[in-house]
Amino acid sequence: MSKSLNSMKNHASNPKMWVVIGVSVVGIVVLAETMRRRRRKVKMSAPLDFGAFVERFELLPFPQPPPPAARQSLSGLTFAINDMFDLKGYVTGFGSLDWVRTHEEAGKTAVVVTLLLKNGATCVGKTVIDEMAFGITGENKHYGTPTNPQMPSHIPGGSSSGSAVAVATEIVDFALGTDTIGGVRIPASFCGILGYRPSQGAVCTIGILPNSQTLDTVGWFARNPSILHRVGHVLLQLNAVEPRRSRRLVFADDLFQLSKVPKQKTVHVISKAIESLSGYQPPKHINFGQHIASNVPSLKGFCEQSTNLEHGTSILKALSSVMVSLQRCEFKTNHEEWVKSVKPRLGPNVSGHVLEAVNTTHDNKKILYKVRNEMRVALQSLLKDDGILVIPTTADPPLKLNTKKGHATEFHDRVYVLSSITSMSGCCQVAIPLGKHNGHSVSISFIAYNGSDKFLLDTILDMYASLQEQASIASNSVLLPDMNGSMDASELLKEKGNAAFKGRQWNKAVNYYSEAIKLNGKNTTYFCNRAAAYLELGCFQQAEEDCSEAISLDKKVRGHAFDNVKAYLRRGTARETLICYKEALQDFKHALVLEPQNKVANLAEKRLRKLMC
Repeated sequence: MSKSLNSMKNHASNPKMWVVIGVSVVGIVVLAETMRRRRRKVKMSAPLDFGAFVERFELLPFPQPPPPAARQSLSGLTFAINDMFDLKGYVTGFGSLDWVRTHEEAGKTAVVVTLLLKNGATCVGKTVIDEMAFGITGENKHYGTPTNPQMPSHIPGGSSSGSAVAVATEIVDFALGTDTIGGVRIPASFCGILGYRPSQGAVCTIGILPNSQTLDTVGWFARNPSILHRVGHVLLQLNAVEPRRSRRLVFADDLFQLSKVPKQKTVHVISKAIESLSGYQPPKHINFGQHIASNVPSLKGFCEQSTNLEHGTSILKALSSVMVSLQRCEFKTNHEEWVKSVKPRLGPNVSGHVLEAVNTTHDNKKILYKVRNEMRVALQSLLKDDGILVIPTTADPPLKLNTKKGHATEFHDRVYVLSSITSMSGCCQVAIPLGKHNGHSVSISFIAYNGSDKFLLDTILDMYASLQEQASIASNSVLLPDMNGSMDASELLKEKGNAAFKGRQWNKAVNYYSEAIKLNGKNTTYFCNRAAAYLELGCFQQAEEDCSEAISLDKKVRGHAFDNVKAYLRRGTARETLICYKEALQDFKHALVLEPQNKVANLAEKRLRKLMC
């Protein structure tokens, strides 16, 4: 028998021995149960993050001044930062594991993070971004895609997707993101929260990885305007008091043509909201594309000469292409050497953009910056010190997760048209949620001139409650249909409309056709003619709706679309202008089936096929 067994045998009768053994066994059981519970707790809590975080931790605020000094303005609030902000002792990941692998820990903390900690806020983690902040979907190959709490099967928007989701799911009170070409505004829109992009250069970017310095800004998300306002005052270091100014809202009617949300839920809501508020002038309406065409001459060289688009929309598409070129030009300067030496493994939504950026030569840098300078002057002349431009934040609902690149082309084009206005002018912009439409969040944006951040933040604080009240009312209202009437009178009105159209009096023509439709809402010609007048006025969404009604009525009467070639051509033109390429292509195809030799349809089909390659 071994010595150890003999020893146990000799001490077996010793009660102390059994106490020690019992305590040891209990300790092992308790330790095992503790570890099991810890593992379970991690597994249970992981989904509660909604995939928003790259890393969780806690950075406590700086020591607060003792009473009777007032509490710091952000005391008790928690926040997160995206994966572009430096924290001392942490590697700034840039949304890429290859970047983490090839870089050291940061030696200092980003200035804005230190500012928030000094003002009483607690940082609880770093959030997911598109790789190298080079995307607008929020999807990330390495860390996964944060779950959009509004529509879990759809993208959250990017690049600052994790920060938006962390706020929308109430994990934090507010979060920092970066906005270059929409990185804060787009996810704020898709996740149904407030998102603020400050004036270019207004917030310090020291300690933040650059994507494109000319376009980069530090933005922030919040669920309520009070916190958005408080964070803004800290980051922008604003004065607490400023004389109250009157406000003048300017609706960009042509940009609301891009949105698939009815005006009843956007423009009407805002107009009703200011009726009960003091200090607001009656709203104005403009064609924003035409304003830019007249005031940004350098853009003309970027317009596509082969399209039949109205010049207002064409000029805004050109503006978005300049924005993308400027971003890629500066990204190349910042990161070409690293991309080419490391050859990082990039996700499918990002790799094409990054490779195109680093492999493209930019011989027109000066003209890109010239467009930017002209845009700033153009917005300043429009808004002055009391104007607020009102536009949709995004044109479309969020894409489904893992949408193929080809299907996302027009989505990107339509988003960029809207986001380029602020990115290229340096103005400040806030995205504001206005309820839902067809299951997705509705968001409109207010834009004010560069340097008027306090004016814009104060406006949101002033208007927010009224906006939400009117949005709720609009969601529960139903429009009444028009009544039909006399056929003879309607034909007379149609002829008056035709005469006005020939005389290039487009508004009069619309009015006559509208009166004819009220009397006889089953005549396809009235809708088709009104669509032609709407196209001349640049009211493309209304033109599309009228053509759809004409085609639908034709099918009901004849059992098929008999010979309504004009309706298909006009709807195709409207859809192409609204950057709905796939739907436009189908319309031109329909027109060719009905009339194979139609030159307009033939040219349009070829043009759209080329665009969608």
